[in-house]
Amino acid sequence: MSAGGTRHPGPATGWQRPYRYAIAVGSNLADRQGTICAGAGQLVASGAVALVASSALIETAAVLAGAGGPQPPYLNGAWLVDTHLGAHQLLHLLQQVETALGRIRSVPWGPRTLDLDLLLRDDGLVIASAVLALPHPRLHQRRFVLAPLAEIAPEWMHPIRHASVQALAEALTQGGAAARS
Repeated sequence: MSAGGTRHPGPATGWQRPYRYAIAVGSNLADRQGTICAGAGQLVASGAVALVASSALIETAAVLAGAGGPQPPYLNGAWLVDTHLGAHQLLHLLQQVETALGRIRSVPWGPRTLDLDLLLRDDGLVIASAVLALPHPRLHQRRFVLAPLAEIAPEWMHPIRHASVQALAEALTQGGAAARS
């Protein structure tokens, strides 16, 4: 592997280092911790993803209510995963896991059995498509995402804001709470 961590073919095999992605994970319905663990298990069982790091889970209040009114508190965390999937393929897999574990997308910012958000890729990939924005467009505003992510990837750089995850988390801590959305 080159010094910058770039992907390159391995000797005589064509092998490439997998992409490493950061994923935010959250749940505020049913057995929150059990559902989060089941989500990790399903991702790994897919055979397409290796879970390489997992933050501690933190409980946070649901700041924004969906159309259904107040919500129970969330458990939030972050994962780092390795995969050869492209960003859109990984997003599709994350949505399949959410659906398999009971996620219903009927109320914007509503309660969730499982919420898996694609946050960043370690090579700084930027995507703005109809179905995916990478980095996540509100990442820098969400303490409940940045705090767990800073635990497992503090040095990762936000490719648009040109600041590390740790610096973004510290800026929110100094500047006040960020809304859940």
